[in-house]
Amino acid sequence: MSPRARWRCNDRRDKLRHASPHSRDSRMPNPTTTDPASKAAVLAEALPYLRPYAGQTVLVKYGGHAMGNGDNGDPFARDIVLLKQVGINPIVVHGGGPQIGQMLQRLGIKSNFVNGLRVTDRETMEVVEMVLAGTVNKQLVAAINAAGSSAVGLSGKDGGLIRARKLTRNGDLGFVGEPERIEVAVLTALRQSDIIPVIAPVGIGADGETYNINADTVAGAIAAAVTAKRFLLLTVVPGVLDGEKRLIPELTAAEARRLIADGTISGGMIPKVETCLEAIEGGAEGAVILDGRVPHAILLELFTEGAGTLIRGG
Repeated sequence: MSPRARWRCNDRRDKLRHASPHSRDSRMPNPTTTDPASKAAVLAEALPYLRPYAGQTVLVKYGGHAMGNGDNGDPFARDIVLLKQVGINPIVVHGGGPQIGQMLQRLGIKSNFVNGLRVTDRETMEVVEMVLAGTVNKQLVAAINAAGSSAVGLSGKDGGLIRARKLTRNGDLGFVGEPERIEVAVLTALRQSDIIPVIAPVGIGADGETYNINADTVAGAIAAAVTAKRFLLLTVVPGVLDGEKRLIPELTAAEARRLIADGTISGGMIPKVETCLEAIEGGAEGAVILDGRVPHAILLELFTEGAGTLIRGG
């Protein structure tokens, strides 16, 4: 079987990945107006895409900017529950930068950033942990539970899930860390109990200190550790764009590095692509950067022709 067939199920999916996810979504039938036969046909068409993911782990990073309000009607929560119900093992890692910023502003605490990372003193770390492991995490857990599944909220401190070390390559940012080790046994136990983990990007150091970690970095590290079938990085852009601002549907790792070197991939997209590359090098089978604001973006990526930029090894 050719690489294209292995990764895309058929040539039709390859061709259709060039379309915009927004246009694909606009063509999706409205479930409230579609007749039963059409609904059945849609489900039947999804079957070839379902098979490769049966029993597999899909790591979803849900960005703070792309997140809904966490209510019971949250389409993201319903999509995560659907994955679980069709035999896929979802793991969710969430961000919360905007929510942290809002809380710091309310408390009159000034935020400073270095290379996109929030300088985190002890006072700021308390707020970060409160927002990420508290408000944001529990809202998302409640939404998934209300949608019909069983989710448990965790931070990296629970069960020693994320052992972290102080991040030093950008100077002294205070309590900003990076993953050093992922305790996979914690996630294995939850999977065996049929529970969906929802993880806040807060880690614990060897000295017991609490660290604020970039959510993309945490998600990539966990995707590698659990050898995820797919690492879905939900963000606020359609994916990786070429020099003419068109979506690139698929890249090999070598192609992605070449686009970084020649400047096609630039700015804030560079760390996202590098996170995907690290996840793949660590054991994940494939990583996708896609727009989390598009309704049902996860389902569009996994069960149709695709919705973002797939990055694979090679």
